[in-house]
Amino acid sequence: METREHPHREAWNKGKLVGQKAPLKPKDIWAIRIHLQNAHDVRDLAMFNLAIDSKLRGCDLVSLRVRDVTHGNQVLSRAMVVQRKTQRPVQFELTEPTRTAEAAWIAKVALRSGPSSSN
Repeated sequence: METREHPHREAWNKGKLVGQKAPLKPKDIWAIRIHLQNAHDVRDLAMFNLAIDSKLRGCDLVSLRVRDVTHGNQVLSRAMVVQRKTQRPVQFELTEPTRTAEAAWIAKVALRSGPSSSN
């Protein structure tokens, strides 16, 4: 009879839900926003709000430029971005809390909307 050197291990995801996760509930979204505001985490609050408003994939979200969401010194109420994966344009509205958070972040780190700027 053959012996095993390693005892039988249970799969790490046995009994756990796998696949697509349930979307965040509005109360969860507001709890995260309040937490980020209380922590004075301007960048994360701006990115979180932008992610919620735009529904962009993470790769598209982190590759956004200041010029994608601003015109001059003003944060736009509507923006359009071409998705990297599908190459399709996505238009989305930026809510007032998102515009406020974006403006605060841009001002805090002195970002510019010129060709070499990024956020």
